[in-house]
Amino acid sequence: MSNTPLGNIPGRALVTGASSGIGARYAHHLALRGHDLTLVARNVERLETLAARLRAETGRDVRVLPADLSRADGVQRVAQALREDDTLTLLVNNAGIGAVAPLLQSEPGQMQAMIDLNISALTHLTMAAAPAFVARGGGTIINIASIVGLHPELLNGVYGASKAYVLAYSQSLRHELADKGLRVQAVLPGATGTEFWDLAGRPASELPAAIVMSADDMVRSALAGLDQGEFITIPSLTDPALLERLEAARQALGPELSRNTPAPRYGLQAPGGTGTNG
Repeated sequence: MSNTPLGNIPGRALVTGASSGIGARYAHHLALRGHDLTLVARNVERLETLAARLRAETGRDVRVLPADLSRADGVQRVAQALREDDTLTLLVNNAGIGAVAPLLQSEPGQMQAMIDLNISALTHLTMAAAPAFVARGGGTIINIASIVGLHPELLNGVYGASKAYVLAYSQSLRHELADKGLRVQAVLPGATGTEFWDLAGRPASELPAAIVMSADDMVRSALAGLDQGEFITIPSLTDPALLERLEAARQALGPELSRNTPAPRYGLQAPGGTGTNG
């Protein structure tokens, strides 16, 4: 399950949700790799502090772009930067929110806010970046999904569905644009030691330590996966053959998913006939 590596495409990286956690670690490691940065988040003070530190430590040009991606005007501001800044060749779609409450105990407004950020904002930014990167001769889009995209029963159903969308969208994007110089990676972290859990309503300290990876290890693993040409990266997955078998099963389903006759197990007649129950 890999893309053909495109080599080290130089340029500026834009990281959303960059003020803390996974996004901040992406900013750190991308700067160490030689990328200039544009950092996006709502918390201006944190962004400025991080940007100053990265400038001092790495000598890279680090810009701050404050934006609330749960709002249309914030999404538009970042999309405009992706379209107009010709130095941008890498997008890390990391901004997102989660929830752990069961669906029947969830507040509809909070679920809609999750959809707006996890799905709508990511989609709009990707649609701004993809044609711009193709026009610039190549680029990389890293979409942060989650293991719950494959296993939605683990947490809140809307959160799991939003991350399944990120995976499906990434698969389609890769299929459509790989031959145009666009590299796509979907990263599926497991439990990661960040503020995500506090905001979702269950502190990471309450989780078994054996399942919680540090944000730094998660990001370093994901970037190693990118270097190795992986399309789907699950940092904690020790046996990649499991993922390969899942993909093989998905591909095998393809020819069976749309036919002009019902499957024999339903006991129906040929097209145009009358069902067995009259």
